[in-house]
Amino acid sequence: MYSPTGFGYPAVPTSIVYSDSLLRYKFAAKHPMNPMRLDLTARLAYDLGVFDLPNVTRARPYAASHAELELVHDPEYIDAVQRVSASPTVPDEARGLGTMDNPAFADMHVAASTIYGGSIHAAELVLEEKALHAVNFAGGMHHASRQAASGFCIYNDAAGAIARLLAGGVKRVLYIDVDAHHGDGTQNIFYDDPRVLTVSLHESGVSLFPGTGFPYETGGPNAPGTAVNIALPAGTKDAGWLRAFHAVVPQVAAAFEPEVIVSQHGCDAHTDDPLSNLLVSVDSQRMVAISIAGLAHDLCENRWIATGGGGYDVIHTTPRVWTHLCSVVAGSPISLTQETPLSWREYVTEKYGAVDPPELMGEGVDRWWRSGLVGYDPNDSVDRAIMATRKEVLPLHGLDPWFD
Repeated sequence: MYSPTGFGYPAVPTSIVYSDSLLRYKFAAKHPMNPMRLDLTARLAYDLGVFDLPNVTRARPYAASHAELELVHDPEYIDAVQRVSASPTVPDEARGLGTMDNPAFADMHVAASTIYGGSIHAAELVLEEKALHAVNFAGGMHHASRQAASGFCIYNDAAGAIARLLAGGVKRVLYIDVDAHHGDGTQNIFYDDPRVLTVSLHESGVSLFPGTGFPYETGGPNAPGTAVNIALPAGTKDAGWLRAFHAVVPQVAAAFEPEVIVSQHGCDAHTDDPLSNLLVSVDSQRMVAISIAGLAHDLCENRWIATGGGGYDVIHTTPRVWTHLCSVVAGSPISLTQETPLSWREYVTEKYGAVDPPELMGEGVDRWWRSGLVGYDPNDSVDRAIMATRKEVLPLHGLDPWFD
């Protein structure tokens, strides 16, 4: 049975997609999307033994082919990325290339297509039954659209993984996005496709980029109810964030009956992240990963592909959240009271000059949240956001918005 707070799911064959080639995705020295977050995650997961678990295999990403990129991107856009990569001083701002958010760099096409290829590889491992769980924490580039880069994202690897699953015969894919920013690119690519249900839990577009993701965005004319958006007010804390997730996601997921789950775990909802206004802990983000593991177990015979996403507090937050994600995907969650290895802390200090790397894997916060049984409080801004989504979407799945 689905458990929102515990684990108890058996370990299954798991692939972690990673190599140092993913570190080439680097826009500029002071750009928020710093590849050190990948390096520190891989090192922390390695030092804690996640890569050495008996059910875990390491898979290498590869640069996706033109045909693989065309699963979700227009050929003209791919050509533009290659052209700007060859001449970084000649931007294509109409396609979002060479802008402040997405500065051009010489290795851009290969670097971005390798992240994309990592998620395509994860999908193929699941299709071939070589793994039931797979994770590419370098992925989650959810803002890229069919024809343009956006929000630090060149190629949309999460959408690519979904498209590869569909091409491989999967009939229904559930996409869950818990990044602080709305997963607009992935939503829009599949907005009129009834085979894909996209669910995004994010800070409201009223206060945060990309300014979309409102409850009334519910899918195209051929796919009503297949876009679900929970737009939370700025300042939402752990209790409200967890309440919002559990008041919407399990219900629509069960009604949709997916065959595979693809999830995006951008960790920029954290209190210390500089690019959002949410106040969510490492601990709660770990809890949501466990909840998604439960949904995969109960709804789709454990088939689950997880990706990273945003996350710009690159020393204290991102490595811990994504190491927890890898351990949950592997079926061996790391305790929140586990100390970070001394070897990792020394590496952080020696290589990156950080003087106060975190000493524990958790933050010791109160993760209690009000269940739906408590009812709806119209004076609570988070509850109003939750109810706006439930009223728009749940009836489209044959569910009563006032009851689970």
